[in-house]
Amino acid sequence: QGAVEESGGGSVQAGGSRRLSCTASESFYGCMAWFRQAPGKEREYIAAISTGGRYTDYRDFVKGRFALSQDSAKNTVYLQMNSLKPEDAGIYSCAARGTSREDCSTAYLWYNVFGQGTQVTVSS
Repeated sequence: QGAVEESGGGSVQAGGSRRLSCTASESFYGCMAWFRQAPGKEREYIAAISTGGRYTDYRDFVKGRFALSQDSAKNTVYLQMNSLKPEDAGIYSCAARGTSREDCSTAYLWYNVFGQGTQVTVSS
């Protein structure tokens, strides 16, 4: 699956929305996931989607606020973030892995392709 690159980060006020994109350099069958890391905190899993579109998964603290979608023609997965809170701020990273399994791991190191990350700042 080559490389992945994130975009869409920036500053937003609490309660606002932001859409992040993760674009793979080539199409592949597998999983793409989002992780985030806030200053002084460990990286945490946010959500994942299978490129086939049959599997999506979200951490409890983003359910109902964040949504994954994808455009297969563009090899891109989107993370729509609504009702953002200050605690949602951090560097959001995309990870990918080709796999035949039907679900996607929540473990960062299970993935084998990583983006550089994009900063999201949420002001109160």
